[in-house]
Amino acid sequence: MTDEIWKRAEIESPCVKICVIHPEARLCVGCYRSIEEIGTWSRLSPEARHGIMADLPARAGKLTKRRGGRAARLQD
Repeated sequence: MTDEIWKRAEIESPCVKICVIHPEARLCVGCYRSIEEIGTWSRLSPEARHGIMADLPARAGKLTKRRGGRAARLQD
């Protein structure tokens, strides 16, 4: 499988191909966009996309690590 779809000259996107929505913050843990922003991204104006992209670095602090799972079991 190739990554040709990711190389096409299309709408600028912050997607880093880590598409997981944080259950509490409701933000993608890869790009920090909300589900709504991801869903409407292709219909947004370039100015609106740039505005969201400028805000993304500040959103990283909203994500907290989830407790549980394999990592938590290994700590016991």
